[in-house]
Amino acid sequence: MTVNPYEMGLEKTPANYVPLTPLTFLSRSAYIYPERIAVIHGKRRYTWKQVEERARRLASALRQLGVKKNDTVAVILNNTPEMYECHFGVPGCGAVLNTINIRLDPETVAFILNHGEAKVLITDREYSKMVKEAIRIAHRPDLIVIDVDDPEYTGPGERLGRIEYEEFLAQGNPEFALEYPQDEWEAISLNYTSGTTGNPKGVVYHHRGAYLNAFSNIVSWGMPPHSVYLWTLPMFHCNGWCFPWTMAANAGTNVCLRRVDPRLILELIAEHKVTHYCGAPIVHSMIANAPESWRKGITHKVSGLVAAAPPPAAMIEAMAKIGFDITHVYGLTETYGPAAVCVKHDDWASLPLEEQVRLNGRQGVRYHAQEAITVMDPDTMQPVPWDGETMGEIMFRGNLVMKGYLKNPKATEEAFRGGWYHTGDLGVMQPDGYVKIKDRAKDIIISGGENISSIEVEDALYKHPAVAAAAVVAAPDPKWGEVPCAFVELREGAAVTEEELVQHCRRLLAGFKVPKRFIFGPIPKTSTGKIQKYILRERAKSREAIE
Repeated sequence: MTVNPYEMGLEKTPANYVPLTPLTFLSRSAYIYPERIAVIHGKRRYTWKQVEERARRLASALRQLGVKKNDTVAVILNNTPEMYECHFGVPGCGAVLNTINIRLDPETVAFILNHGEAKVLITDREYSKMVKEAIRIAHRPDLIVIDVDDPEYTGPGERLGRIEYEEFLAQGNPEFALEYPQDEWEAISLNYTSGTTGNPKGVVYHHRGAYLNAFSNIVSWGMPPHSVYLWTLPMFHCNGWCFPWTMAANAGTNVCLRRVDPRLILELIAEHKVTHYCGAPIVHSMIANAPESWRKGITHKVSGLVAAAPPPAAMIEAMAKIGFDITHVYGLTETYGPAAVCVKHDDWASLPLEEQVRLNGRQGVRYHAQEAITVMDPDTMQPVPWDGETMGEIMFRGNLVMKGYLKNPKATEEAFRGGWYHTGDLGVMQPDGYVKIKDRAKDIIISGGENISSIEVEDALYKHPAVAAAAVVAAPDPKWGEVPCAFVELREGAAVTEEELVQHCRRLLAGFKVPKRFIFGPIPKTSTGKIQKYILRERAKSREAIE
């Protein structure tokens, strides 16, 4: 039998193979740039050396508390230094970090605490009322609660736990060696999807994926070293799209933000010379629509990533007009946040703005560390033609795909059917190989046998100067089965009639795609800016809502 010479005496050893983990990014930046500012929050400043020390203290104190390998540590925190440190200190003691959405109801939080089997909960005082009720519902008197009392928060709230975060850190050892995984497939974090129907699913990330997506954020976005990143994106959402680890690899500066406020965002961009930020379309729209005077002092280049929902063309155009460079990325909780990017080509810059907006509004191509994104017929698992017309399901494959759903093998198996991750998003493959999302499968409106993309109708509505936000869902109709129903939120001080919007849409859309119902008023959104269409679908089914 022939022996393969490339396997003779060439085994893995500690000298030539180390499991990947993003925790090493922190130690590297602290080693090379110990005095460089890593975190800014109000009056607080922490260097990379101090962040590493605080992460070591946190890991050490958790270990002293009895937290073991693969125990779950849940956190309900804003974008503060404590939340940033948890991304290193929690997995640094071998535990799994479960970041919980701060806007969830007590019942959902109770489910997450129990389903994830949280041993410790680190929570901001601002959410004490909700958290107290969640703990009661969960019947978790055994849950160890640690309170964060952020000096930047002066509102109501009480301490619920046995100790405050800073006191807890003081008990830890600043020389504690962060524990790295023996296998990069080990879990690093747990993120729950928004449960629009039934209970949310627990998405499990591994160290390898977190490491690779942290790098991909830098390379696929073209971030220069020592970027200044503003935390407009919640760190609880897909671990902030892996940017806590990205910024450690970048040895940049994290500018914290407790709440999304356009004036505060622009003030911080000007004060700290912020170079990068991320957010849902609504965040960018708030910035673009802010008074010009609020942008005073911003003379440098500012780059933003937009995702979480297909961005309206009007938003991309508005950001271009104020000089912000927006890159469109696409992904899901199950793909560590962004796993595809609309890569820009140099020659696009010479095209008319309207054409640039069209090209930049696509979901694009795979991230550097993702193996593939494609559009396939979910039944035959065959790729659709690259014609920009034939719809199929968008699918991913590669290292930027979750381990699976916690305690839910059936859902995991279904999500990975055919060797691909099924997103549930419908899209087309355009002739240049770029993916363009058309809709969520559940958001396609079938009217008289014709498929209507709610995103296409929303794009048309966003082009009206009076419209601040728009969402289109199916409403029942006795003749057509279902018809488009538009929920419209107007800009402050703006006015428009239903008939005016109908005429506006007719100029941009085929007649059957024009909404047959219009409902004016505030549109419900998640904390990350996603419009909650499941709420709107319920409203659209109500006769009172559509008449």
